[in-house]
Amino acid sequence: MSVPAWLARNVFRAQEAAMHRPTFSMLAELERSQWLSREAMQALQTERLNALLQSALAHSPWHAARLREAGMVDAAAAGAVSLSDLSRLPTMNKRDARDNVEQLVWREVPGGVFKYTTGGSSGEPLIFYFGRARQAADAAGRLRARRWWGLAPGEREVYLWGAPVELSRTDRVKTLRDRLVNQLLLNAFEMSPERMDEYLVAIRDWNPKAIYGYASSLALLAVHAESRGARLEWPALRVVCATGEPLFPHQRELIERVFGVPVSVEYGARDAGLMALQSPDGSLLQMSETHLIEVLDDAGNPVEEGEAVITSLVSEAQPFIRYRTGDVVRRSGRRDPGGRGLEVLDSVVGRQTDFIVAADGRIMHALAVIYVLRAIPGVGQFKLIQHAVNRLEVLVVPDQRWDNEARLAVFSGLRARLGEALEIDLKLQERIAPEASGKHRYVVSHVPLQGALAQAHAGGQS
Repeated sequence: MSVPAWLARNVFRAQEAAMHRPTFSMLAELERSQWLSREAMQALQTERLNALLQSALAHSPWHAARLREAGMVDAAAAGAVSLSDLSRLPTMNKRDARDNVEQLVWREVPGGVFKYTTGGSSGEPLIFYFGRARQAADAAGRLRARRWWGLAPGEREVYLWGAPVELSRTDRVKTLRDRLVNQLLLNAFEMSPERMDEYLVAIRDWNPKAIYGYASSLALLAVHAESRGARLEWPALRVVCATGEPLFPHQRELIERVFGVPVSVEYGARDAGLMALQSPDGSLLQMSETHLIEVLDDAGNPVEEGEAVITSLVSEAQPFIRYRTGDVVRRSGRRDPGGRGLEVLDSVVGRQTDFIVAADGRIMHALAVIYVLRAIPGVGQFKLIQHAVNRLEVLVVPDQRWDNEARLAVFSGLRARLGEALEIDLKLQERIAPEASGKHRYVVSHVPLQGALAQAHAGGQS
């Protein structure tokens, strides 16, 4: 059962205050700053860039050394670095962030640091730290975008998202908290036809104003509903928000046709933060107040379509400065038709995950198995190849922490997801080669989805 929106909003405010996250004050600031002129926005970015560089100079020895090598220490210390000066710094990549984490993190950052592990597009786990400012910026940016669609904080939402295999006591407390802030979690790791039937009923009963989830999982639910001939009666629904991977045109058309509302794309990453969100007029608007996004080729030259290289202006806890995300984006020269001073991206081209099919028929988002591998100490890089519902090939590039305990954790973790009868062919590698396209994929499944469900996935591969 949901609670009144005003109560959910107050519970959320109280939670953010108790966690010392300035989410609502940042939301108010973002509501104002989005209407700045492009010139005023660049002045704000310059101010925040210099604050970040001064913090990095004082608290992140790895960045301080790079500033010295680039001859930028005096300018950074004086707060006199311009946006164009930033290109004098070399870019950093995921391996830089991973191998130098102790020389990057500022553990005494106000509000404390919080550890997170992410798989990365190449399957190379990255441990990093973020602070309260980053948490608040992500939450406030999402709340601002919801307001573009006419949703106020505290109104009912559904999250088609990952969840643990078994709920611990902490998870049960979080479930109660979710209900108090009007959020209903449906597990994207459990997408059998029977479970999706239950999801359609749950969404009908919840009657949300927004549905948020992985792009491929939303498409899977939509094609399942269509194959069932289900008549969806969700009168309050305003928007479906797709995130986690690129949204293919056929998936957008499918979701909008079946759910009867527009789809809004969200572009973000665990390490880089929330970077862009789509407005009702179709523009993919950058979080210009919190992120600088350069689009570069392999040689570091600006291009119209290339790798997104970001500087997170709210990453004081562990600065991400000129960070190569591995994502391919296309820049737009357009301005926001709504009059905001936020920069516009044309599209996010890169990033894609497969589904994994369990022997009992469950369809699971690839992150269900990615979460297992990335959490195991000793796994440097990985790739999983599903040859059959009961057979999985696991390629691992081990690091110095790899041992028999890590090996056993791979087997037990994957079998917890896919069943105890799963055959696992574990192979240790010196390196994992990219696909023929040059892209790295950390999960590849050769198990076809059955019947109409295949439309939600296979259609995007053509």
